[in-house]
Amino acid sequence: MNVYQVIKRPVVTEKGVTKKDSERTLCFEVAPAANKTEIKKAVETVFKVKVQEVRTSTTAGKLRRRGRFSGYRGDWKKAYVRLKAGEKMPEYAEI
Repeated sequence: MNVYQVIKRPVVTEKGVTKKDSERTLCFEVAPAANKTEIKKAVETVFKVKVQEVRTSTTAGKLRRRGRFSGYRGDWKKAYVRLKAGEKMPEYAEI
């Protein structure tokens, strides 16, 4: 899998930005089939930083309605990537 297929997009939420500032942790939406070692290699390659740990979470899709029609959003996977001490934090504007 290509590194750009592993990392889909950064998750920019209030919780994610707080973790980025206080805990040196970045949050990404990743491919559902990606494992922790693939995510670690992809982040190190794309952002040129050293990764300390990777935590993943699979989020189930929610039921959404449009009038009388209903359906489910797809399941997706989120990765929290903690950088080693002394590494420069990439800004989301650069991503």
